[in-house]
Amino acid sequence: MSKDLMRQAAINLKKAVPLMLKHQIPTTPTNYALWYAYVGEQDPQLNEKMDGIVSQYNTCPPVNAHLLYRDHISDPVEVDVIDMRQNLEAMTVELAQSLKDTNHDATRFQKRVDNNFNKLNKIEEEGVSLEKVLGLVRNLVKESDEIRLSTEYFTGQLQKAQDEIETLRAELKRSEKDVYHDALTGVFNRRAFDQDIDGMLAQAPEGCCLILIDIDHFKKFNDTYGHQLGDNVLKAVAKRLNESCRDGTKIYRYGGEEFAILIPNSHKRKARHLADAMRRSLEKVTLKDRRKDQRIDNITASFGVSEWQTGDSAVSLIERSDAFLYEAKRLGRNRVMPI
Repeated sequence: MSKDLMRQAAINLKKAVPLMLKHQIPTTPTNYALWYAYVGEQDPQLNEKMDGIVSQYNTCPPVNAHLLYRDHISDPVEVDVIDMRQNLEAMTVELAQSLKDTNHDATRFQKRVDNNFNKLNKIEEEGVSLEKVLGLVRNLVKESDEIRLSTEYFTGQLQKAQDEIETLRAELKRSEKDVYHDALTGVFNRRAFDQDIDGMLAQAPEGCCLILIDIDHFKKFNDTYGHQLGDNVLKAVAKRLNESCRDGTKIYRYGGEEFAILIPNSHKRKARHLADAMRRSLEKVTLKDRRKDQRIDNITASFGVSEWQTGDSAVSLIERSDAFLYEAKRLGRNRVMPI
């Protein structure tokens, strides 16, 4: 590394570390790389996204950091996935063998070509017959065909490898999405929720609010209309809830028919207002059961809302929201608690 690069690296680190401390960013290799790139200002899209996230959360939650790192820092195929690594290793072995075979064929061909040209050079000196000359030419043509077939095979192997790499890249993109997203509804999953709530409470807990949501009488939808329509209810509810998530608010499928909403930099009254707006919005959701030609228009949900308090852990915050959710169910459902 040149002195100029070393000097610039030192400058970037001096900028990055205080920012990480200010926003309570864990000192992991991924976060170092992300904030180093941020202060380097080489990727305007990264900086724009980072600025937006920090303005919403006063930090960069773990899931957001992972996605930013994946999209802007890491190599598209940089991932420790055993199956993909095995496929790449197998592909490498196959290509190496094909290259070895092709090189062997090319070396053998070169020797034969040199030998035949030596013989052709002696034609005038030794007075070789026309028939012998034609024989040498035929040999050259035959051996040229052999090396052509060999190189065509290797070219085909290279193209096959390229196609497989593109497939692996597509699978990688899907698998990385699956890590943090629920396959059915498309919203963030429980894994993302666990990481984000731990990250937010460790880094910027002030004003963090949690809403837990449970679809009312969901078992009845499944028993009456079947699981396929039950899945459609989940997707419709997730879509409607997600439409209300702005300014850093994020939705997660918490489990079964339950959803969670994390709201940064807020307070309980504002979070409760959002929950009630979501509740009223869900009342307007309608679905059609094509098999029975019936319209489903009685979808409702119950909500429990809580705000971080000094001394709260993720567990205690969740338990308090869950207790309010249970109270909403007990009092008749389709309501937000606390009042």
